[in-house]
Amino acid sequence: MSVEETHQYLTFTLDESLFAISIEKVREVLELSHITRIPRMPGFLRGVINVRGHAVPVADMRAKFELPDSDDTVDTCIIIVEVMVEGECSTVGALVDAVNEVAELPESDVEPPPRMGLTVDAAFIRGMARRHDDFVMILDVDRIFSDEEMAALVSVGGDAPDDEEEMAV
Repeated sequence: MSVEETHQYLTFTLDESLFAISIEKVREVLELSHITRIPRMPGFLRGVINVRGHAVPVADMRAKFELPDSDDTVDTCIIIVEVMVEGECSTVGALVDAVNEVAELPESDVEPPPRMGLTVDAAFIRGMARRHDDFVMILDVDRIFSDEEMAALVSVGGDAPDDEEEMAV
């Protein structure tokens, strides 16, 4: 009898759609706090937040995915993720409508994204899976931002520390 491989994902909503990021990429989830705006940054960049003494850029995922604007609510939060760009790890905050849960999905349930009809660029999507009565789009967090966008994000936030000790103040 073979054991089916499963992966854990943090699920969240944007514009009533369900998304997921591999839990391996998530550092923490923060309540919405003051975001300092930075002039002349890409439209999807909300600004920076202070995470234990480090400036972390925050990307508005609604704007990044070209979804309609929405007011922040009590459920709006920031997912701190680690993104690999050109072999280096950077820390970015992803502003989302709400975080739902950590879900365990069998690899066999993950299918390739459809070629059309998505509200999000299929290049960002690693796959799709059924979760309860909804489909969840599993994002490839390393492909969401272009090299140029990541260069802008890193220049705003500075280089991310390599480990937890360096993050602690």
